[in-house]
Amino acid sequence: MLNDKYADMSYMQQTIKSFINSGYALASIDYRYSTTAVFPAQIRDCNEAVEFLYQHAANYHLDKNRIAVIGFSAGGHLASLMALSNNNDVKEFYPGAKKINFKIRCAFDFYGPSDLVMLATDPDTSINNERNPVAILLGAMPVDRPDLARIASPVTYIDKNDPPFLIVQGEKDQSVPNTESKILSSWLTLAGVPNKLIIVPGAPHYGVMYDAGYIREDIFKYLAKYMR
Repeated sequence: MLNDKYADMSYMQQTIKSFINSGYALASIDYRYSTTAVFPAQIRDCNEAVEFLYQHAANYHLDKNRIAVIGFSAGGHLASLMALSNNNDVKEFYPGAKKINFKIRCAFDFYGPSDLVMLATDPDTSINNERNPVAILLGAMPVDRPDLARIASPVTYIDKNDPPFLIVQGEKDQSVPNTESKILSSWLTLAGVPNKLIIVPGAPHYGVMYDAGYIREDIFKYLAKYMR
């Protein structure tokens, strides 16, 4: 989708510092924006980037069997989509339709869309115009192509074998309604997938309110529990 993928990271300085100080390797992968290529180019790029790290783990002194993903906004959408489709053979999501080998152990989704079909029906968003980010991503209005919207929706791929999720979103998010995170959490719960939802009081779509100590505490609890 449309955004500067480094913008959200700039608000998370203490969290990023904690990753590094705790001995975790952190890779910021790149992907094509929707203004350059429509979906599924973005998820293909993400899968290809992580597969590269998996295949070259020894070169970078990485443990290829302990991979987690984290993303913010559009990156949260892609991180969720990667994690939930990781155990599905969705050939369209892989470059050259070649299935990836890496497995995702846990996922951290910060205010990412989870159900693009539901998002298109939300009266409080500006999603139903042809220049909105989701329409640009899909190359069509989601109300006109709900099939594409469903394919691009993380919730489509939820099953009992998915990795644990920590989901964080703002109470006052006007770009992605927090119902998107709530429905993701509900579907995960119904499938029996461990997850926790944090709604940050008064928080908008981004900012330093997400770089809070209590959120970091939950992130590292997840890493300690599920990356062992």
